[in-house]
Amino acid sequence: MSAPSPVTLLATGGTIACTAGPDGALRPTRSAVDLCTDAGLTPDDVAATDALHLDSSEMTLADLDGLLAAIHAVGGPVVVTHGTDSMEETAMAVDRLLGGPVVLTGAQRPADDASPDGPANLRDAVTAAATVTGPVVVTGGATVPAYGVRKVHTTADRAFGGPDSPVDRPAPLVSPGSAPAPLAGLRVDILTAYQGTDSTLVDAALTAGADGLVIAAFGSGNAGGLAPGIGRALDAGVPVVLCTRVAAGGVDAVYGGDGGGATLAAAGARSGGVLSPAQARMELLCQLAVQRADPTPVTPAGPQD
Repeated sequence: MSAPSPVTLLATGGTIACTAGPDGALRPTRSAVDLCTDAGLTPDDVAATDALHLDSSEMTLADLDGLLAAIHAVGGPVVVTHGTDSMEETAMAVDRLLGGPVVLTGAQRPADDASPDGPANLRDAVTAAATVTGPVVVTGGATVPAYGVRKVHTTADRAFGGPDSPVDRPAPLVSPGSAPAPLAGLRVDILTAYQGTDSTLVDAALTAGADGLVIAAFGSGNAGGLAPGIGRALDAGVPVVLCTRVAAGGVDAVYGGDGGGATLAAAGARSGGVLSPAQARMELLCQLAVQRADPTPVTPAGPQD
């Protein structure tokens, strides 16, 4: 009996698997085995499986639950090929609910491009999977920890980066080896602050049944006209996380006034620190999922300053 392959590839679609159709539009068509062949990897290097086959912008929480369950079932180093659109969100879910040697990678150019970047990224990811101890994203020759990663460019090979200051990664939400808590059925909305905004969208999210809110705030955490609605959310027991819509730097809730970060923090809003709004949303979803599975009160993880 031959030894098992040291790395498992779970393919989910994305640009790395896309080719152009007759209409010129890109759609995922390449299988996990195809991706390995493109990268010059053999079954001795990688055990290849198709977990999903979609554009990551269409991935639902139910899809993500299925992917997390597939990663958990492997029990060893895993590489996930994934669309770059929502990779930072999946990376956060893997970090919070699973941990371990999981490498996410993808591509900025399709498989049938004259110079595709996917094959090199996949080779780099397989190499990284043999040595990393926690979830990471590998693209364009860069390896970035999953906690804090964000997409930083729409087309450049080095698609992902991390915060411009060190991030204290919180302890995992679950014990090592535990099955991931399901995310489907939860709702956390991201709302952006802008000049002239009011609380209409906050109230709409609450009416729609939001279990939590993430605010893409001005500057270092100011919400302006969203503040009255945020107050109503907090009064109703709905957690609210303040992030910034700014590309670099984190939340520093120091401003007063009705919509100031300090005022909102005093009312119970949490800081998302240096996390992007998308990652803060996924972290909150993971916290809520774990609490739903085990309602014993816990102290929320995540950046608090």
